[in-house]
Amino acid sequence: MAKIRYFDYAATTAVKEEVVKEMIPYFTESYGNASSIYSLGRKNKKAIEDAREKVARALGADSKEIYFTGCGSESDNLAIKGVVYANREKGDHIITTKIEHPAVLNTCKTLEKEGFAVTYLGVDENGKINLEELKNSITDKTILISIMFANNEIGTIQPITEIGKIAKENGIYFHTDAVQAVGNVKINVKELGIDLLSLSAHKFYGPKGVGALYVSKNVKFNKIQDGGHQERDKRAGTENVPGIVGLGKAIELAYENIDEYNAKLTKLRDLYIEQIEKKIPYVKLNGDREKRLPGNANISFRFVEGESLLLNLDMNGICASSGSACTSGSLDPSHVLLAIGLPHDMAHGSLRITFGEENTEEDVEFLVNILVGIVEKLRNMSPLYEDFVKNNG
Repeated sequence: MAKIRYFDYAATTAVKEEVVKEMIPYFTESYGNASSIYSLGRKNKKAIEDAREKVARALGADSKEIYFTGCGSESDNLAIKGVVYANREKGDHIITTKIEHPAVLNTCKTLEKEGFAVTYLGVDENGKINLEELKNSITDKTILISIMFANNEIGTIQPITEIGKIAKENGIYFHTDAVQAVGNVKINVKELGIDLLSLSAHKFYGPKGVGALYVSKNVKFNKIQDGGHQERDKRAGTENVPGIVGLGKAIELAYENIDEYNAKLTKLRDLYIEQIEKKIPYVKLNGDREKRLPGNANISFRFVEGESLLLNLDMNGICASSGSACTSGSLDPSHVLLAIGLPHDMAHGSLRITFGEENTEEDVEFLVNILVGIVEKLRNMSPLYEDFVKNNG
């Protein structure tokens, strides 16, 4: 069997050994319920608060502004629904974008059914919003702006500081889905003017099944599920102590070495893009060339189906993602790629490569060489490519 080479760090990451080591005692030795008053429970309550401090420190927040959740999607739901339900007397209008993660888009669609109005901002060919369009979309009923920090598919980073200023000037809360950004980008929520921020541990070498939500002290928001009084009565349910401890350790490690990590990923990303553009014709880099996540490279290959690319890469031991949703049971191409203006055939032929801690330059060289052969093979089987060559030869 071919050696597995992983290039899908935007999908998930392996849990670091240091993180696992920190979590293990809370599965077997210190297993008490953190809501209990005896020592076994109090010890776990302290572990949760220590993790809360670590998250707050990483984001430039106060520990009382951090709430633990089950994942990034839950954090998005709690942020958006929590704010609009608590502030409905002020208005019923939400502004977001067409390229958000489904956790945001589907939450907004649900709220539309409940009578809320939602404006979905378009983006340019690089995936960036137009700040003037944002300003012009604001009404006296607007209570929330929810715009992702960095796109999960094309890696484009939005002008967060400017968005925060616009929101503040108009007395509107600003939420950002930063699931892809945390651990990859330095973030200070106070300096950036962010009121609410969602994150998920498994994107920065922490465990799956645990996330967090930053909510500024100045934000009025409601809980969205009933139950106990955990997380200061905002998120009911017995706390996932091992997961929370793991999240705290993972985010601490991520921000200890973020400059070195970013430099490494940026070098690998740029080398990959350079080699692909040099060795394979008829390709297009999707997303902003400069303002993008350090490890993200989304490229469309004309005359090639993304699903075929993935299957052929998999046969060579390579894990990656496609811009097409074919593998999830839909024939529709990515809503993100369509939003930046790609035609359907180009959107279907996109490949997202995301680099991480274990990748090397040798991995990049291997990946590029494999892709050269796969693309050539697939294009030689394509009638569209054959016609293109005949008409442009």
